[in-house]
Amino acid sequence: MKLCRVGLPGQEKPCLLDSAGNLRDLSAHVADIGGEAISPAGLERLRAIDPETLPLYAGDRRYGVPVAGTGKFIAIGLNFADHAAESNLPVPEEPVIFNKWINCLQGANDPVVIPRGSTKTDWEVELGVIIGTGGHNLTEEEALSHVAGYCVVNDVSERHWQLERGATWDKGKGFPTFGPAGPWLVTSDEVADPQQLDMWLDVNGVRVQTGNTRTMIFTVAQVVAYCSRFTALLPGDIITTGTPPGVGMGQKPEPWYLKDGDVVRLGVQGLGEQEQRLVASA
Repeated sequence: MKLCRVGLPGQEKPCLLDSAGNLRDLSAHVADIGGEAISPAGLERLRAIDPETLPLYAGDRRYGVPVAGTGKFIAIGLNFADHAAESNLPVPEEPVIFNKWINCLQGANDPVVIPRGSTKTDWEVELGVIIGTGGHNLTEEEALSHVAGYCVVNDVSERHWQLERGATWDKGKGFPTFGPAGPWLVTSDEVADPQQLDMWLDVNGVRVQTGNTRTMIFTVAQVVAYCSRFTALLPGDIITTGTPPGVGMGQKPEPWYLKDGDVVRLGVQGLGEQEQRLVASA
């Protein structure tokens, strides 16, 4: 299934995307896409509904964050060896974990605001993992059974604050609007192998990132299990799993960063596409 939350900010309704690409309103069956609704039992109940019996959604077509109630937005850095190389950083021996503040989450196509004073706002197409069943100290073998589904994430980053203002990456990663997610939560039964997904990103129509999750250093199962050692994962938590090469910081012959008016378009195979326009901070 492709589940989503559609409508103006704060007024999103739970919806399902049917096989013809129509949005179907799930409001009569679930209050929102999150919590118990994305548990294994909750997803089974939604699968049992004939989409043709659901009313067509008739409101504002903005896609919100595809899951409600996210308590943690965890990110994995340097999870592609070639991205580590373009960043002039060693390939990690263990997953590099940092946090994106949950209030940076936003809809897939909402504008991205360049922070005041920023000169190094950058892009990163990533595979997002949405937790459906909580867990702590998970094994790699059981990790994927705790995943409700997957989504596209743009891990927008301000490189100056991330890398040149001390050792803590978080402060360059969590500005408001720096976490576009969606447009959909694609349930894990529709993703045969999360390690075989093409990824791409364009800036102003120019392809700058092309990759595939098969080249991750640490697989989705390894990442979920590893994160669960250091925190209790909860339904609705999002883990974004790293980016392939081609970010602005790594462009040749010199870095290339985002500016007011730029348009970023990105996608992951089977998970949909995003498009954001960059706007200068007021």
